[in-house]
Amino acid sequence: MVTSRSGRANARLSGVRFPLWDRSPALPAPTGGVHHARVDHTLPLGDPTGGADALAWREAVDGRLTYPRVHIDRNVDIRMSDGVVLRATVVRPAELDGVPVERPYPAILNLNPYNRMVVDAIDETTHAAFVGPALTNASKTLTGGTVDFSGGLLQGFGINRRLVRSGYVQVIVDVRGTGTSHGVWQILGPREQRDSVEALAWAREQAWCDGKLGMGGWSYSAINSLQAAGHAPEGLGAVFAIEGSEDIVRDIYITGGLPSVFIPLWLGAVNALKWLYNPRTLLRDTVNGNVFRWLHSRLASPATEISSVVSGVLTGRDPRVNDNPYFTERNAQIESITAPTFLFGGWHDLFGRSTPRTYQRLNLPAGRKQMVITNGFHFDMGAGFGGTQAPPRIDVLERAWYDRWLKDIDNGVDRYGPVTLEQQGGGWSAGESFPRAGARTQRLYATPAPSGTAAHARFDGGLAVVPARRRESASTRIDLRGLASPDLTQVLAGLTKAVPALENAAVQERGALSFTSPPAAAPVQLSGAINVHLVTRCEGDEAIWTVTVNDVAPDGTSTVLSGGGLLASNRAVDPARSTFDLDGELLGAVHPLTWSAKQKVVPGEIIELDVDVVPTDALLEEGHRLRVDVYAGSVPRYLATVPDLLKTRFGKQMVLMSPERPSYVSLQIVGDPGW
Repeated sequence: MVTSRSGRANARLSGVRFPLWDRSPALPAPTGGVHHARVDHTLPLGDPTGGADALAWREAVDGRLTYPRVHIDRNVDIRMSDGVVLRATVVRPAELDGVPVERPYPAILNLNPYNRMVVDAIDETTHAAFVGPALTNASKTLTGGTVDFSGGLLQGFGINRRLVRSGYVQVIVDVRGTGTSHGVWQILGPREQRDSVEALAWAREQAWCDGKLGMGGWSYSAINSLQAAGHAPEGLGAVFAIEGSEDIVRDIYITGGLPSVFIPLWLGAVNALKWLYNPRTLLRDTVNGNVFRWLHSRLASPATEISSVVSGVLTGRDPRVNDNPYFTERNAQIESITAPTFLFGGWHDLFGRSTPRTYQRLNLPAGRKQMVITNGFHFDMGAGFGGTQAPPRIDVLERAWYDRWLKDIDNGVDRYGPVTLEQQGGGWSAGESFPRAGARTQRLYATPAPSGTAAHARFDGGLAVVPARRRESASTRIDLRGLASPDLTQVLAGLTKAVPALENAAVQERGALSFTSPPAAAPVQLSGAINVHLVTRCEGDEAIWTVTVNDVAPDGTSTVLSGGGLLASNRAVDPARSTFDLDGELLGAVHPLTWSAKQKVVPGEIIELDVDVVPTDALLEEGHRLRVDVYAGSVPRYLATVPDLLKTRFGKQMVLMSPERPSYVSLQIVGDPGW
């Protein structure tokens, strides 16, 4: 269903849920289509740097450590209940002679598919005598005295020697079917989740573990950690998840029913890595037969899911292309997590919507759950951390988090944040909630009145607090300008971030239907969910719609703040899972993405649809404008199966503007921009 303004009263009666962060009494709704959302006012504002506490956390990491060395065993076998052997590296504190200490300590587990050979290479490179000092000195020069180029991300991904030397054991495991582990890669499936729980139980039984467990990691490992924590394994006392996901299908796999080029690229990379055997263990593993068992496993699935993805894109009939048990069984049971959980995300991360949603879904008090979101992508997480106005480095926060919950050290990390945000267009802040306190819903209508700021676009329209007074339409077609856009950087996880031409949306906007507000009379903050409601018509039997929400500076520079996409046949909205404000205004649409929920697209017929945009936090300075760009697709961020693409007939796609059936954007703002 599509919930329009006329249908909001019915939506309020149908059991829809309001935003999970809304817990305080409602404020009265003013006139003019503006609605207040409830916010949490229970916690004091914090310091994003961590203040004096953070100085102590950093000293604990960078100062004198308990043990001088680590002992690394790269040949550890962990046998699963079905007989499959996972291969692991165990890193333990060691004395000066390299002998591991006998005293048991908390164990931190990290399970990932990226091959421990890669982890070893990163560790050995960063600690090599001829490389380590150079990296450290360069980092100090570029980051104003902090120790790590990556802001601590590398330690969060792989071996963290300083964490181990402070009294922890680290266990890094190749998930089944990857690295040198046996079996067939299941890509976060139920058996892999069970493996994680069994690996935790195995670690807890080892003489070097004191019974307390932590889980952590970046990207895949973060997802894996959240999945395992959702099963509430015995002994798990802390989770440190860097850029994980709670809904892979909507984040990146088939956002709005539109596949992403990232998935085949990523599958190809991991499948290639699983065929590389670590030369450090090759001889020993050949003698004991591990190599032959590994080879048998690889031959059973030489290129996991590559053929099914290709077939699905070509035929459109792969059952995994749409929401079904394959995906739902891979979603972490966030509400079941009891271990204190620290989350990291980025506004332009591959899993951009997941970090705030995970934080909202955790049934933990603030402090036992923490969230840090940066204005960045996937590969640049941690950039700038440790600076004078930024959060502490990731490795510093990681050590403090584990010390608090696994060693019962009252170091104040539970009083950090709990919501620490790098505001787009602004700076770092720490507070009590997301959206920010005082956020209210603002609806802006698409109008045909030219803004005078987007002459380069296919259509230059306006955004206003009242609907268009006359009926008008604007049309666009599928093009390839997304290849020169911020969307490309996002889908490539930030790899093209340094390309200046991709920072501005101007090139892509040549194919856009652009709707721009008047300049803000005063600074205004965007904070929370965004929904773009489009009244459309198309010439084909299908239509691909993508949108971006932009900040337009006085000099015309158009900076993408967030975006979303939707295949027109997937326009059905599940009200029980969608987010509305107190007056029933749709803020975050959840589309079922199932075959049975698909709705027919008839050429020439008017179709209303809601494109859910990734939540964000941004500052529009005085004189800046808000812009909504509407496109007929954005390659390669939003692709389509071949049958769906052919159904579009590559024809015109139109956005309609009228007083009776308006197109508009609903977003949450703090402040009065004078619109």
